[in-house]
Amino acid sequence: MTDNLQNRGPQDRERINTSEEWEVDYWSNKFEVSTDQLRAAVKAVGPMVADVRRKLGK
Repeated sequence: MTDNLQNRGPQDRERINTSEEWEVDYWSNKFEVSTDQLRAAVKAVGPMVADVRRKLGK
């Protein structure tokens, strides 16, 4: 199966995968925070988008 290059979002929209740089860029842009802030939030509360959103106050 080939990758769908039209799909620009993350595979799992409920989790943030900090191992993938493009996902870090996507979520940091979405939350309007720096990549360091995003990584710190994920480290503090885990990879669930809802928890990270709450931590960042978004």
